[in-house]
Amino acid sequence: MATGMETQIDLLRHGEPLGGRRYRGQLDDELSELGWQQMWQAVDGRNGWRQIVTSPLRRCRAFAEALGRKAGLPVRPEPRFAEVSFGEWEGKTHAELEQLVPGQVARFYRDPVNCRPPGAEPLAEFAGRVEAGFHDLLQQSAGQSVLVVAHAGVIRAVLAHVLEIPAGNLYRIHVENAGLSRIRTDRDRAFNLVFHGVKGE
Repeated sequence: MATGMETQIDLLRHGEPLGGRRYRGQLDDELSELGWQQMWQAVDGRNGWRQIVTSPLRRCRAFAEALGRKAGLPVRPEPRFAEVSFGEWEGKTHAELEQLVPGQVARFYRDPVNCRPPGAEPLAEFAGRVEAGFHDLLQQSAGQSVLVVAHAGVIRAVLAHVLEIPAGNLYRIHVENAGLSRIRTDRDRAFNLVFHGVKGE
């Protein structure tokens, strides 16, 4: 639990959505049964949060609201924590994309700034909106412990910001379904990554 002016932000990625692994982006799929199990396991035995902030997309928001009801915590949707838009890639698997244009996925991961999927949100714009939402959260929640339920892209953007990782290296950060990361900050230490990618037992 955060103490004094220390602020603690826990970042929890959603569990497995219906339809399994694919480039989902801003498609509003729900969690699968396994995804719900993963999320409850991730928070089992953890407490001390003062509020929950969530992406507005259902694979995050539905669990955040269920946890809020169970724990008696306020839940606030944050539109700036929606996942990055993947444009024409949304809803497609890696294999399907490779059938359409061989090599396009590898080019994207080598240079995600300049090799965007057709119609995708520019990476700098995505990072900018996430950073703005994160800084507002820090200001509004100073001295508190907060749970943020969000997406792999959002968690990558936050971690890249606090660790000063260039946007082009964003996808070198692996974020598993229902993985939990923790950031602390205070006026003396600035940001401190406490752990990353912890899974529930």
